[in-house]
Amino acid sequence: MRVVIAGAGSVGRSIARELLAHDHEVTLVDRQPTAMRVAQVAEADWLLADACELPTLREARADECDVMVAATGDDKANLVISLLAKTEFGVPRTVARVNNPKNEWMFDEAWGVDVAVSTPRIMTAMVEEAVAVGDLVRIFTFHQSGADILEITLPEDAPLVGVRVGQVAWPAEVVLACIVRDGRPIAPSIDDTLEGRDELLFVTSSQADEGALDAILTGAKGTPAAPAPAGAPGSDAPAPS
Repeated sequence: MRVVIAGAGSVGRSIARELLAHDHEVTLVDRQPTAMRVAQVAEADWLLADACELPTLREARADECDVMVAATGDDKANLVISLLAKTEFGVPRTVARVNNPKNEWMFDEAWGVDVAVSTPRIMTAMVEEAVAVGDLVRIFTFHQSGADILEITLPEDAPLVGVRVGQVAWPAEVVLACIVRDGRPIAPSIDDTLEGRDELLFVTSSQADEGALDAILTGAKGTPAAPAPAGAPGSDAPAPS
């Protein structure tokens, strides 16, 4: 895979090293001479130029790359780079860094961005995930599909503790994707019983009712763990005759 990275700061160089370690071809582009720390990523191709300009992207062979990464510290530049890569060079996939969370709403298809990565938002989610027990935390949003990854660590007294997965009627467009127990990921089956301190990972659509999911998980407003319909897989109730 061929990747062009605009922005050769610490973020861009770190991405380049990881990609090179996986045998990908990488070109680093930056307009600042002080960013040309070639010895730190010697295996990459380097280009001293402004990635917001078409001649620079042509020289970087953007038309031949599989992914364009806009990793500068300037949100405006990252948007322009993504838009040029997508509209002028037909780059299949663009990934853009969001420096200011207030600008995140602009990083979408209209600006040629396939995936927006907001470091402040990710760090906030990781902090919440690390310290929050019993709170539903959004870990990541897939900008292309709008799907979310949500996480919750079940408290010891959560209403779902002791309940089998197959007995819970999750809200529409919510999928329990993984149970992490004692550091070990488990692919959930209808016969797995939920335990206190389980970390549950959900994949949800943009239309999913997160409030209903939170109510089931925490028992908010007196909502009990919802059993599956009689006769459904995992239900203890007999099917009607």
